[in-house]
Amino acid sequence: MKKSRNNAPRTTRRNVCGALVLLPLAVRAQLRVEITGVGGQQFPIAIARFAQEGAGAPQEVDAIVRADLARSGLFRIVDAGSQPIVDNSNINLADWKVRGADALVIGSSRRLADGRYDVRFRLLDTVKQTQLDGLSYVSPASDLRLTAHRIADRIYEKLTGERGVFATRIAYVVQTSRNSWELHVADADGANSQSALRSREPIISPVWAPDGIRLAYVSFETGKPVVYVHTVTTGERKAVANFRGSNSAPAWSPDGRSLAVTLTREGNSQIFLMNADGSNVRRLTQSSGIDTEPFFSPDGQSIYFTSDRSGGPQIYRMPATGGAAQRVTFGGDYNISPRLSFDGRLMAFVARRGGKFQVMVMDLASGSESPVTDTAHDESPSFAPNGRLLLYATEVNGRGILASASVDGSVRTRLSGPSGDIREPTWGPYIK
Repeated sequence: MKKSRNNAPRTTRRNVCGALVLLPLAVRAQLRVEITGVGGQQFPIAIARFAQEGAGAPQEVDAIVRADLARSGLFRIVDAGSQPIVDNSNINLADWKVRGADALVIGSSRRLADGRYDVRFRLLDTVKQTQLDGLSYVSPASDLRLTAHRIADRIYEKLTGERGVFATRIAYVVQTSRNSWELHVADADGANSQSALRSREPIISPVWAPDGIRLAYVSFETGKPVVYVHTVTTGERKAVANFRGSNSAPAWSPDGRSLAVTLTREGNSQIFLMNADGSNVRRLTQSSGIDTEPFFSPDGQSIYFTSDRSGGPQIYRMPATGGAAQRVTFGGDYNISPRLSFDGRLMAFVARRGGKFQVMVMDLASGSESPVTDTAHDESPSFAPNGRLLLYATEVNGRGILASASVDGSVRTRLSGPSGDIREPTWGPYIK
């Protein structure tokens, strides 16, 4: 299973004292966003510069909102000029409609006596000439970017009827040099990137827990693959699968109480289930082949996984308690890395077609599948919580970057950093 990184190649490993550094979410270099495709139908919206009352906010909230909506590919940003619109001014909505905007966003930020900021916005419908939404947020300076993402989420939901994902987080791995790997956590747009872990040995397969606070991943810091659970907010981490042989490919159950993992402690790679603290380990698959890359269905009743039991890597489904497996993929001779959308309707996976490794999406009800990317070295697909977008890793000019695409492939963006290969992305859940 050449493209799977869940079992990293066993080269000569060094158990170096001090090779691992736990970081208190130190801010690192930011990812750069490039929109490489847009949707066929876009909603025209103007986002005016927010008025600054008193001391200006250290973050340009309106610019972040504008960038969020543009990146989704569902909105066409109409030029609103460089001057802010004061909230109590007489706004001619008909004029904004003539200028091509079906909606207008205005807002303001004001520094309060305690150092926090009062950020307000209004969403106006220029066609019906009415207000669709409006809210005030009180935020410390450190959370202004999050506040902007939340405003963009509200606008997105009001205009599309679907929940936005701009205030969610992603995690990914950066290899900055031959012997340096870092686990990063960032906003969904790649900004506010912070390092949670640095190691001289590979870090692979990070995956968010349903609580959006814990990450499970595989680290080679002891010279072999071991599964850890890492609490991002505190930096606390624990080895939960450190058995003889390889420990890899963690996947969270929907309730966050269990992990499915791939172990070789009894021979070939097989799928096991354990409690999230590493206790109560039990074997689920019993094949003579390689079974790996488990992923739970949203209802927790099934586990999808990759197996070569039919001669080549294909995707199968079995009950979450183990038992008979059913083959899911039949197109082509190489299909790996199943990931389900949060509503359980779609499955993303990596397929080899015509010599290219591309992210595909399958409608599980009909079995129809279609490619969503235009690159040739894709891996590690991960759905956004609203199921509209996919995050994945790919290569451009021999360098690993992150990319996202809409599930129909019409909208694509690329996120690249200043240095290093970026791999192994995972999109976090909504945080309650």
